[in-house]
Amino acid sequence: MPPAFSSEEKARITQLLLKNGYELFTRRGLRKTSLEELVAPTGMAKSSFYQFFDSKEALYLELMLHETGTIKKKVIENALHATDDTRDALRRFLRATLDELSTNPLWRRLMTHPEEMTAVARKADPQRAAAMSDNPATALIHYITEKHRDGELVDADPDVIVGVLQTVLLVPLYAERLGNPADYPKILDLLIDIITAGLVQSRH
Repeated sequence: MPPAFSSEEKARITQLLLKNGYELFTRRGLRKTSLEELVAPTGMAKSSFYQFFDSKEALYLELMLHETGTIKKKVIENALHATDDTRDALRRFLRATLDELSTNPLWRRLMTHPEEMTAVARKADPQRAAAMSDNPATALIHYITEKHRDGELVDADPDVIVGVLQTVLLVPLYAERLGNPADYPKILDLLIDIITAGLVQSRH
């Protein structure tokens, strides 16, 4: 029978599991991370893990939900919705998101391995997994749909416009193929300016 833990021990072990899970999931991914590896820093038996999380997917979901809330504030509230100018809003969104992808390893992992998000949603508690629907990608779709309806954007399907914006977010994966590394920031800035100018209807 797994040992009982005091509330202080549970809080300490939960933080250890979250910290170790963050490191392992960002480095190795969901599938290659084992329960043995997750519990190793805690010193407890593998079977005791289930007193804290229903599965490793549930642990991953906790990390994802925390990241989503933080990133939504940065890229949606403080960037996309920080201005009434549509072109400037899209520029801010792209730059803020690219900054997160370069500095936030778990978010980068989720963006480059979407199958892991699907695996988590499939196995985790449905109510908790449903909370993932309130994320930056969904907020962007709502924003684009609204601006398209208002005639602010070019005459293209909103899903296509979102796809164009998401394409820009893939550029960092191929940064080393873009020539002189010193030119990369300028390349990215010019690409963002060209894309956002091309998506927003001219007022002239």
